[in-house]
This record gives sequence, structure tokens and C-alpha cells, in this order.
Amino acid sequence: MLREDLTFVGTCDIAGLVRGKGFPSTELPTRRKLGIGWTHSNLMQTCFGPILDTPFGTAGDLMIVPDPTAEVDVDFRDGSAREHFILGDIRNTDGSPWECCVRAFLRRAIAALREASGLELLAAFEQEFVYTGVEDVPGHAYSLNAFRRQGVFGEMVMAAIRAASVHPNSFLAEYGPRQYEITVAPDAALPAANAAVISREMARGAAFRLENRAIFSPMPVAGGAGNGVHVHFSLHDASGAPVTSDPSGPMGLSAVAAQFAAGVLHHLPALCAVTAPSPVSYLRLVPDRWAPTVADIKLQDREAALRVCPVFDAAGEEQRQAQFNIEFRVCDAAASPYMALGAIIFAGADGIARELKFPETEAPLPASLGAALDLMDASEAMKSYFGPVFFEAYMRHKRSEAAYLADLPEEELCARYAEVY
Repeated sequence: MLREDLTFVGTCDIAGLVRGKGFPSTELPTRRKLGIGWTHSNLMQTCFGPILDTPFGTAGDLMIVPDPTAEVDVDFRDGSAREHFILGDIRNTDGSPWECCVRAFLRRAIAALREASGLELLAAFEQEFVYTGVEDVPGHAYSLNAFRRQGVFGEMVMAAIRAASVHPNSFLAEYGPRQYEITVAPDAALPAANAAVISREMARGAAFRLENRAIFSPMPVAGGAGNGVHVHFSLHDASGAPVTSDPSGPMGLSAVAAQFAAGVLHHLPALCAVTAPSPVSYLRLVPDRWAPTVADIKLQDREAALRVCPVFDAAGEEQRQAQFNIEFRVCDAAASPYMALGAIIFAGADGIARELKFPETEAPLPASLGAALDLMDASEAMKSYFGPVFFEAYMRHKRSEAAYLADLPEEELCARYAEVY
């Protein structure tokens, strides 16, 4: 069979999907500088494909420039084409960052945290999904049987994640029917977001080669179990030392970590438009689903918006500090990891800059994407995080997506999102 090796360069856009272009791999040295051509309105593609609304029209040119630290080259050794792709930055033709680039959004958030506190954030993503290659057997959540029945899929996923230079942490059968979860080790914010995208795509790639699917939709089936994305994070000083914990602080949090968490809680109802950015996201964020419904922080509670995680059998203070982290639970895979993590960091940095305290009352989370977008539209802070051009583009993208499917019953709505995620 005559074949030529191809490389794909793309970005995980505001719909949470990796889009870009491929080219002969022999051109990669040139493409590392010039990237691939892109255009402004490509940002406005919904998860279903059509551009329903755009402020950009048909004019303008951009380029996606590959990031050499985010290159994936994985051979599944089954005769299929290699998974060779590189995540990159959307730039203007003069090489400057485009104001609507999702990775630039995260970089601005990292800079805001550094300016507010001098601190860095480490993060790790837990991602739930449904694997179609197993039969649903009731009563086997977290069981060895459910783990066994996925066959070689889990081994393929973990091997592919490691081959992609991401450190795999765990693979497990989850609570829902045919539901599994993958986790990876923590890293600095930008590499952590890269790792979230890469591990998600490795799960899809492994499932594809087994003629199945890994479905990351927030709610694959109406009335069923939802798929969440849980973002664990901790704060570190310039030397790399952890500064998230203080045993004498509230729930064991240091003063700066409590301020960071207070900022997240303060902005959380509006942040939902970024971290839970689809209509079906709000079918998951309801009572009795082990999912948050209010902006709260609790110690080791899996229905909290922010969960202060346990420390396991630490041998001394150094190990305890290294383990200590907070889990953000109001997120799903309809969100770009760059945007979700960026929004969390922006809000936390604001909490530190203003020395915010935990809210006296727990604000309810919005019950729909439309309500979340209204809160985001009313937030001056959110507008400042995005900038005027990106803010308008994001709002128009998400409002058009919500309107596009507004009349569908829940069953059909969930089916549509399961098709694309």
C-alpha cells in the first residue's frame, strides 16, 4: 500500500474539539515556524459543524503554529496510521498571539496569577467517558468485572498516553453504565491542559482502532449518569514548593489558597458558561448525581463545587504538603481544557488580588446554558479575562449553539451531543 506520513496541527477550540489541518510530515521543519493557514470564523464552528453566527465574516487570515512541547507521535502497531499531531497556538500573520486563541487565554491567566501572587499552579485532569466496546451489566460500578470486560482497551489507552509523553495515573471502571475514567499526573498549567487534550484523544484513538467509541459527552443518555471532568490543582511558589496547605487554616487551606478558592466561588456562577458550556452540561449538574448544584467548598465531599481532597498516609509534613490539593468539579468535556483551566486561574487570581473571603451564602449554580451565559454577560470580570473581541465571539458562539437545539426533547438532545463528543 502506497502511503505518505502525515502530521496534523490543530487546537482544542471553544467547542472542546481538536481542529486543524494535516500536511506531509517532510514539511514539518518549515511548518514549525509558519504553521498552517486558518481563518477567524473557524473559531465559530459549533460542535455540530455549522457556523451559526460569527462576528468575523469571511475575511482575515491566521496561522496555527505547532508547539514542539505538545507533539504526539504514537504508533498503535496495528497497521493503522500513526497518531501524529501537534497542538499549537493561533497567531496573527505577523506571528503575534491572536486575541481569541484558547492557549493564549490560559497563558494570560497564568500571568495574572503570577502578578497577583508570584505563584504557579499545578493541575491534573480526571476525565470520565462511556466506552461502547462493552456490554452494560448492571451492578458492576467500580468492579473487577467491568474492568476486565473492557479487554485491551485500557491497556491501549494507558500505553498511548505514555507514548505521547504524558504520565498516566489511573484507569478505572466508573459509576455509570459502560463508564470509565482516565487520570494523569499533575503538571504546570499549560502542559496539564495539553495532557488533558492528548489523553482524551488517545482514548478516542484506541477506541477507534477497536471499532468502538469513547464518548465524553456530559450526558450521553437522558436520565443516565453524566461524564464529568474534575480538575485538581495546587499552588506552588517560585522554588516549586507547595503552598496550598496550612493545618491551622480553614479546611487545612493556607491563607493564599483560601483566597484563591474564594475567588473561584465568587465567580463560579458566571464561570459555568466556560467550564460547563453545553445545554446537556446542565442535565448533569442537578441534585443526587454526585455533581455540584451550588458554589460551595467542602472537605472531601464529592457533591461540592470545590472539594478539599484527602491526604493518604503521608510520612511527614513534606509528603502531606505534596499531596494536598483542591478539586474543581463543575467541568465537562464540552469545554476546552485551556479555557476551563484559564477561567479557574483568572478567578482564583482575582480572589488573591482582592483577598476575598469565602462567601457567606452558597450561590446556586445556573440551571441552563442560557442562564450561565446571562451571568457571564453581566460579569465585568469575565469581560476583562476575555477582552472585547473574544468575549463577543464566545457569547455569540454559545448562544447560537443553545438556540440551535432549543426545541429538542432531552432524549434527542443527549443523543446529538453523544454523536459529537
